[in-house]
Amino acid sequence: MEPIEMKKFLFILLLSAVYTANSQTISKAWVADNGNGTYKNPVINADYSDPDAIRVGDDYYMISSSFNHAPGLPILHSKDLVNWTLIGHALKTQIPVEHFNKVQHGGGVWAPSIRYHNNEFYIYYPDPDFGIYLTKAKNITGPWTEPLMVEAGKGLIDPCPLWDENGKVYLTHAYAGSRAGFKSIIVVKELNSAGTKVIGDAVMVYDGHDNDATIEGPKFYKRNGYYYIFAPAGGVSTGWQTILRSKNIYGPYERKVALDQGSTTINGPHQGAWVDTKTGEHWFLHFQDIDVYGRVVHLQPMKWINDWPVIGIDKDGDGKGEPVMVYKKPTIGKTYPIKTVADSDEFNEPKLGMQWQWQANPKEGWAFATPSGSLRMFSVYQADSINNLWNTANILGQKTPADEFTATVKLTFKPKFKNEKFGLVMFGSDYAYIAVEKEGDDINIVCNENIKADKNGKEKEMASFAEKGNTFYLRIQVGKGGVCRFSFSDTGEKFTAVEKTFTAKPGRWVGAKLGMFCLRNNITNDAGYADVDWFRIENN
Repeated sequence: MEPIEMKKFLFILLLSAVYTANSQTISKAWVADNGNGTYKNPVINADYSDPDAIRVGDDYYMISSSFNHAPGLPILHSKDLVNWTLIGHALKTQIPVEHFNKVQHGGGVWAPSIRYHNNEFYIYYPDPDFGIYLTKAKNITGPWTEPLMVEAGKGLIDPCPLWDENGKVYLTHAYAGSRAGFKSIIVVKELNSAGTKVIGDAVMVYDGHDNDATIEGPKFYKRNGYYYIFAPAGGVSTGWQTILRSKNIYGPYERKVALDQGSTTINGPHQGAWVDTKTGEHWFLHFQDIDVYGRVVHLQPMKWINDWPVIGIDKDGDGKGEPVMVYKKPTIGKTYPIKTVADSDEFNEPKLGMQWQWQANPKEGWAFATPSGSLRMFSVYQADSINNLWNTANILGQKTPADEFTATVKLTFKPKFKNEKFGLVMFGSDYAYIAVEKEGDDINIVCNENIKADKNGKEKEMASFAEKGNTFYLRIQVGKGGVCRFSFSDTGEKFTAVEKTFTAKPGRWVGAKLGMFCLRNNITNDAGYADVDWFRIENN
């Protein structure tokens, strides 16, 4: 065996050993760390859009948008910028609570920012329908304070603070055209010394209409006497990274493009965060919009040249870089083990895995962790006014973990009433699911799809099978482009396939999500349930 082949063989053995030792920690669908001192993009192949990140000592923390999903404001951790894990959420529920008890597609937490100041973590996040909030914590895993309104208003988005050396505090943000009635504007406002309230009028520091249409997502920094605003422009899937700099907080700001798609397949490269290492390296985390799979996270090398950042690889020396797909890992002086964001769940812990989110603020009784190694999901009444899953709050979902993968759930179904059902769904503006359903005294496996569910589309049956027993394995196999194939089994060995395929679609500002639901159409105080033994993600 050639030396290179031997190295590959040994690495595969290593990964296999890691999978065996801790199948819930290491994803079987996507690993960014190549195990040879390099990494591949995306470093997180899941929908963590609008990432912002900081370094505190030897630790990196990243947050992202979560929109209407609860818990919200996910918090991720890494030691080397390549191997990331999900360690918590800053919002258990979203406020106003009554508003977010119902599904609010596209609302909720838009692009947030995180900073560490005076031994506290600060997260500023916008809700485009209500305003800009602040939540704080002494420890990254909380407890986080009740969100405080920093400034009320519609269309205020993408806030980021800056504490200046003179003691003043500032906030930059952009505007959402859908709510404010205008966009492509970056402003700076003064905050009070506590950073809890806007006290100054908006100063427009940049109008992007001429050169940077749809400029948004500003991130505020100061270096070598310059104020910098890193802001993507040109659109989520087609844009570039604009850098603004000035010696004065209110400008005038000079402009330069630091990163665009160039000759690569990395469209967009959209908003993100500059971080450094203790060894003096500079890196940039950003997202790429890949439609059905959402906005995945990339890591780019970054250099400072003449007090301008150059992100990615500058092949022609013009001061503008393009993204890398494979690159040397950050030099941090240590080697850390391979880790990934959780996807599979054995439900052996007395709490839900952090990868799970509901479509709205959850209600106690939808699902319970148990000491028996399963998750009990009770059937939840779905009113006639909710005519499809698009507005169903009790879908327990998670982000897709790769372009191609297989998701299988093992469950025991214990219905009490006709039409109770448990399903495994690929959910977006179009959705499809495979479910076990009680029909009279019989059990059916049904596979339904809904095209244009967000436009009040109606479900149509793809297939139906009469079955016996109550333990089933439901499966969705996802291929390139989000093409889904559904199947089921009562043994976990031989699966019966649904002939028709389904092509997944993204939701509103989010990629398609994998989900589980348990529903009924009658009112009772003693519903049936499904015990979910495990949920596993594997390679196709």
